Amino acid sequence: MTLMDAQQYDEARDRRRRGLIIVGVIVAMFLAWVGYHERNHSARHTVREFFAALEHKDYERAYGIWFHDPNWKQHPQQYPKYGYGEFFNDWGPPGEWGEIKSYKVDCSLSDASSVIVQATVNGRSQHAFIYYDKSDKTLHDSPSEIDCGNWYGWLTE
Repeated sequence: MTLMDAQQYDEARDRRRRGLIIVGVIVAMFLAWVGYHERNHSARHTVREFFAALEHKDYERAYGIWFHDPNWKQHPQQYPKYGYGEFFNDWGPPGEWGEIKSYKVDCSLSDASSVIVQATVNGRSQHAFIYYDKSDKTLHDSPSEIDCGNWYGWLTE
């Protein structure tokens, strides 16, 4: 093929190709953002299950979720540091949050080994902070708090 035999330049084809590349880049960026934003999905889901059990007054199930052990009744001696009675005093009606009637998981912040999840309980301005341990999927009271009250935090969370 010589220079004189070359195909004529097709402007429409070039424009379609450029448009497909731009759309592909935008879709890839969106999917990356969704993947990054949903990286803590399992922690948030576990915290939602925990609060749902508390809302339905199923404290034994909530205790099993707390320790990621639905069969905890068969071996309660494995949890001597935080027994069911103490858990009930903390999360049941006599606890700090009282009877839980509503909840909303607000946001989460993770590092390599854990996730801190912020939740609004009973519409209070004070938030509950739950620490989710990725290694054994247990819940704990969080030693620190996070702030997720602005759009930038939600966008980059």
